[in-house]
Amino acid sequence: MKVVDMHCDTIAELFYRKEEGKEYSILKNDCHIDLERMRKGDYCLQNFALFTNLSRHEHPFEHCMKLADLFYTELGKYKDMIGVVTCYDDIERNRKEGKMSAMLTIEEGGVCQGELAFLRNFYRLGVRMMTLTWNYKNELGHPNRIWEEGGEAFFEPEKEHGLTEKGIEFVREMEKMGMIIDVSHLSDAGIADVFRHTKKPFVASHSNARTIASNPRNLTDEMIRMLSERGGVAGINYCADFLHDWKKGEGALSRIQDMVSHIKHMKQVGGISCIGLGSDFDGIGGDLEMKSPADLPVLEAAMGKAGFTDSEIEAVFYGNVLRVYKEILH
Repeated sequence: MKVVDMHCDTIAELFYRKEEGKEYSILKNDCHIDLERMRKGDYCLQNFALFTNLSRHEHPFEHCMKLADLFYTELGKYKDMIGVVTCYDDIERNRKEGKMSAMLTIEEGGVCQGELAFLRNFYRLGVRMMTLTWNYKNELGHPNRIWEEGGEAFFEPEKEHGLTEKGIEFVREMEKMGMIIDVSHLSDAGIADVFRHTKKPFVASHSNARTIASNPRNLTDEMIRMLSERGGVAGINYCADFLHDWKKGEGALSRIQDMVSHIKHMKQVGGISCIGLGSDFDGIGGDLEMKSPADLPVLEAAMGKAGFTDSEIEAVFYGNVLRVYKEILH
């Protein structure tokens, strides 16, 4: 079964290993994702995010450019296995040539520092999807609220503060250029603003259903319905905390049965056409039943056992996301 995964943080993970003088390679490594295991899992396309933590990097634009350099340098070594894509026709060409595809994305719109010129230059560099925020307020908008007390993290929906005026400018420019708007990490108010100020499909690249797991990084049923009506897709996130409400003291485990529960619920709410995969590999920790791209057949089997048809599994694994890419990426 072909696989399209809308989000991973592998490039950032490799970058930090390089900075620390450790071994790093996109071909084979001990991260969640490498090319050998992608091929074993029958991957069609992997989105590679340039993830930038604003609290860690004083110059986010420069850091993001360094990540982009690593992306092109590493993937350029294996052009016989994988090709970078900027439009839907590139995906089809790679498939016909027996190669996997890689799409460049950004996680943290703050790397643009509020400059539309930076956004357009990232597009020229090949970026075709961007989250507007990560976990911090930036020039474009607000995430949902996160704070720590006594070493424990707490989360709360942000329903008052959404996109800024600059954020509205950005989503309009992204839609005009053909860069996919990604609302994962954006506040509830911000997601409502994106619905209000755009017309084309957009995605939540790595977000689950809030009815099943209450973390506000997940989507409410209303958001799922609106995303579906717009023709967009939400990618199932494999992070344990976004899959299940674990009680204090329980050992959090990313379980395939929970992924299937989210897919079932999202199908009930928005139909099968609004669901994709967004692993968040190399951006999540903890124990995982599905540890790498090579394990995707296990999810396929679990969905089949749960009563999903072959066409529904194909839609979730690759069809729905490719439909959005075909419409937006020219």
